[in-house]
Amino acid sequence: MVRMSSVLRRSSTVGAFLVTVSLLLGCGGSSGNASSAPPQSQAATPAISPAAEQGGAVVVTLSTTTGGGTVYYTTDGSTPTSSSTVYEAPFLVASNLTVKAITAGSGLNVSNVASQSFSPNIASGTLVWSEDFNNAGSTNTEPNPAIWTYDTGNNGWGNNELEDYCGWGSTTSPCNPASPNAYVGTDGALHIVAEQPATGVYTSARLKTQGLFSFQYGRIEARIQVPEEQGLWPAFWMLGNNIATINWPGSGEMDIMERVNAATTPDFNEGSIHGTGFTGTNLGARFSFPAGETAAGWHTYGMIWKPGSVSYYVDDPSQPYVTYTTSSITSLSGSVWPFDAGPSFVILNLAVGGDYPGAPNSSTAFPAQLVVDYIHIYTN
Repeated sequence: MVRMSSVLRRSSTVGAFLVTVSLLLGCGGSSGNASSAPPQSQAATPAISPAAEQGGAVVVTLSTTTGGGTVYYTTDGSTPTSSSTVYEAPFLVASNLTVKAITAGSGLNVSNVASQSFSPNIASGTLVWSEDFNNAGSTNTEPNPAIWTYDTGNNGWGNNELEDYCGWGSTTSPCNPASPNAYVGTDGALHIVAEQPATGVYTSARLKTQGLFSFQYGRIEARIQVPEEQGLWPAFWMLGNNIATINWPGSGEMDIMERVNAATTPDFNEGSIHGTGFTGTNLGARFSFPAGETAAGWHTYGMIWKPGSVSYYVDDPSQPYVTYTTSSITSLSGSVWPFDAGPSFVILNLAVGGDYPGAPNSSTAFPAQLVVDYIHIYTN
């Protein structure tokens, strides 16, 4: 009995000691790892995936397996950071450069840097991308969904426009899938059709390559035939990919072809640029067609885009009718040149009404069509 009592007392003492130590550890009394935050995981290194294009060029796609991760990249060989260009869409590479990319994600360490160099050594003036709107069939077809998507709806688009923009196959009233507002015809051309299904009701289409294809620098041109009717506003233009993150006008806007209303003498095309500090008519110029020509005929509308400059031409790339440079905006308060920040995407549309052309009237003939034979991109 005495021996057992002694053992019990010792067990009780040891137990009390262990409880005390346990409480101290649980309350942070230890200087070990119990109170340290677990190490952060690292975002996945992005993949750089080139796909062959014409003339030795490639279209580069960047991707990451990190859910909700953002990919940042550079093309000048520098190491990307969270202040670098945000990847928004596949982009054309037609010059010698190095793409470097990282992934950043909430609560994650930034990924390792992915890097790939390209040396296509492409000669000046080489065709490196084209959309020829080919259609070998016997019926009209959908514009290539790998290249084109749509803006849709009737929100006025910041210009008090009157049309409902309809996507392919849309059944949302007043859109009519049996009479699409954009199609590739059996003539091998894109047709954008403005219709008036009821008095005061208009439908049309606005196609864009946003999220699917973009490029920076080079010469882009499209062979186009425009309608010339009161209240119509056809356009061929570009917006910066970064519109998704910094909005307009910070994204920049390059208007290669704009034409409003009925034919004039001389007839004209308008080319302009817009950005922070120059959102209105500050930087726009008109090209006057030679005697005997109108915008209603087939013409090639183009832009020559280089670092620090944007030039527009009609029919002859050797004769730009206007060139804008970084010095063009120096006198404009608060202006920022946005066109060297990254790639842009292509837009084609036929607006009805709006602040610029005004509304259609009884002389306006519907349906009216903007017809595009091709879009080509060449190296500078």
